[in-house]
Amino acid sequence: MLLATSQEAPKRPRVALPIASGEPKRWHLLVENAPLSLGSREAVLALLDDPCPAVRKALLAHFTAQGEPARVFLESLASGGSRLLAGHARSYLDELKFTDPVSEFRDFIRSLNYELETGSLLLARTVMPDLDVGLSCQRLDDLAARCRELIAEPISVREKCRILNRVLFHEHGFRGNVEHYTDPLNSFLPLVLERHKGIPISLCLVYLLVAQRLGLDLEPIALPGHFLVGCYHEDAPLFIDPFEQGAFRTTADVFELIKTGAGAPKMSDLAPTPVREVLCRCCRNLVNHYTAAGDSERASLFAGFVEEFEAAYERHSQP
Repeated sequence: MLLATSQEAPKRPRVALPIASGEPKRWHLLVENAPLSLGSREAVLALLDDPCPAVRKALLAHFTAQGEPARVFLESLASGGSRLLAGHARSYLDELKFTDPVSEFRDFIRSLNYELETGSLLLARTVMPDLDVGLSCQRLDDLAARCRELIAEPISVREKCRILNRVLFHEHGFRGNVEHYTDPLNSFLPLVLERHKGIPISLCLVYLLVAQRLGLDLEPIALPGHFLVGCYHEDAPLFIDPFEQGAFRTTADVFELIKTGAGAPKMSDLAPTPVREVLCRCCRNLVNHYTAAGDSERASLFAGFVEEFEAAYERHSQP
């Protein structure tokens, strides 16, 4: 007589996964690269303590692809009531080195320790958390290395700027994105380095950071409605307009530019702009550009950064 069987437990979805040579072949549950829905959460929980290296590798790839949702999920397990799951979750968090780019940038703002390259890359990571920072730095290094190939000392700072213009604007084709000026992507240094186009302030960032690598002491100049690079090494200041292919401008030219924008030029307009204000202005631009693009969530994010900059400055300036 056949015995009645109890209802079979639902089987987990399985994907064939060969184990490394030398181990017996078996099947392991793997999670597809999809958002952490309730079903996939249960699947991940079932695999979290699996000792198989191939399973761990697949889970690491899954968590990396999910980014922020995976970080939140693992942190909730790490602080949860299951000691076993907490230990495994912390192990994955340690290996993945998940960070919160928005919090990192806020901490940078509050630190009052502002550095242009670091701040520009941290700002970009708030919307591109998987940004390859090393690649952006390497691109700047490569541009500077090409300039060094063309510099034959001794030459003046003005002549070095001419070489910088040649490399950036003629050899590599950096230019102002006049066709899509309000595209938020124009404001992020890594994307400007990748796409070779941007707006005045982001092209000035590229110019300044390459110049730093060449030992050129140039300055950011924030005009009403425009942005330039300033050079104060000669008898009269020299201003460079990266949005116009590195065109050289005199003080009179800059004043005319301000008048064209219906402004009243002042000598203070020609003063170098602090790094804090450069980065804050990048955030203001992104508020406007994301608003124009209908992305209110990111517009609000960058408006919050502007408020953080202003609050940090106010605290610092108080006696």
